[in-house]
Amino acid sequence: RVVGPHHLSEESLRGFSKPLPSPRAELALGHPRGPAANLEERPGESWKHAALMHCETADSAPGEPAVSALDGDGGPQICRVCGDKATGYHFNVMTCEGCKGFFRRAIKRNTRLRCPFRKGACEITQKTRRQCQACRLRKCLESGMKKEMIMSDAAVEQRRALIRRKKRERMGTQPLEAKSLTEEQQTMIRELMDAQTKTFDTTFSHFKDFRLPEVLSSGPGIPESLQTPSGEDAAKWSQIREDLCSLKVSLRLRGKDGSVWNYRPQADSSGKEIFSLLPHMADMSTYMFKGIINFAKVISHFRDLPIEDQISLLKGATFELCQLRFNTVFNAETGTWECGRLSYCLEDTAGGFQQLLLEPVLKFHYMLKKLQLHKEEYVLMQAISLFSPDRPGVVQRSVVDQLQERFAIALKAYIECNRPQPAHRFLFLKIMAMLTELRSINAQHTQRLLRIQDIHPFATPLMRELFSITDG
Repeated sequence: RVVGPHHLSEESLRGFSKPLPSPRAELALGHPRGPAANLEERPGESWKHAALMHCETADSAPGEPAVSALDGDGGPQICRVCGDKATGYHFNVMTCEGCKGFFRRAIKRNTRLRCPFRKGACEITQKTRRQCQACRLRKCLESGMKKEMIMSDAAVEQRRALIRRKKRERMGTQPLEAKSLTEEQQTMIRELMDAQTKTFDTTFSHFKDFRLPEVLSSGPGIPESLQTPSGEDAAKWSQIREDLCSLKVSLRLRGKDGSVWNYRPQADSSGKEIFSLLPHMADMSTYMFKGIINFAKVISHFRDLPIEDQISLLKGATFELCQLRFNTVFNAETGTWECGRLSYCLEDTAGGFQQLLLEPVLKFHYMLKKLQLHKEEYVLMQAISLFSPDRPGVVQRSVVDQLQERFAIALKAYIECNRPQPAHRFLFLKIMAMLTELRSINAQHTQRLLRIQDIHPFATPLMRELFSITDG
């Protein structure tokens, strides 16, 4: 027997819920007192409670009826209760949505109703159906509507969960719309990946010629003017301490023979030993900068730009690309950058780990690593950062802007093709927000670098050129 718009049989509906008692001939809704017309009304359950008449729940939701609501001549079927336009079989009777909802609510509330007018003989039509709940319910039962077919709340929730699960299964088995990258986008990504492979060795096997920090409290590694700073030098030193010394870098070097050499700043030091690590950090930065310059030179769109714009773009983006590459070797569990035999970790000797997260660079790396990006997404981020038209000194801004837009569109298309899950629908926006944050960190870093260089000339020639550091 077809019972309604859910394509479920009467037997299957019973399986979802506990059967209610069969309707009594006297329409007492399970109560041993005479007909519905003589039932007393509970306090607060006024027969004029018409606001409930339009409420709908999921145990008999509207939809395509299992049996057509058209009669044999093609005209609409009418509700067996009130004469309104029927939408299908509900609880075993062809009814409208209004009577379906009324019957379900009346049975679930189990309210004692009485007829206020004609002692259970009211005529129920589309216009009068709201006036007497008792007679409307009587008409529902007389028409053949069965209260045992109403699902319990638990059964409704169970069926909703089943529908959701089936929907997820259909989404998983149905082939997705054929979304694919354009040929141009595929070529762009291949070129970027090739450039990344040629210019970035994640094992840092070629980083060999570097200076190690000198372990000293006061010596040649610290400028003489800072041994006992005073006046202007004291003010500069105070600024340096504020910039860097609260966050110190520890270094671990693993030898080829398995030996381990550790450098860790002392917790109770004055902070001047930060200078002993600066030459080593300058060497590492220079090594990374060279790889980034070579990366840019492999990109055909970059080579097509005037040499002046190439220089301006590299000066503005080198630090940002360096951080994006460093993020690929960042271990979020230990808070270290694992660069082959070398491991770096920021040490906060004062505020603890939570305070350390306030450091913008470290916070950036944690947030970016959390996105779990693909290699292709990393290189597209590098391209978007590199081709920033608002870098100082860029002449062909419109050309660079168009290139950046093309790389951004390629990134968005890549995400849509390779990450169709709903969990990744905001990934593109998150990546663009991270690039904006990195731009801000870049500006802060440049100012710090210039302040330190003014006191301690540790920068290599390449760093001096990239950051426009002049003598004097």
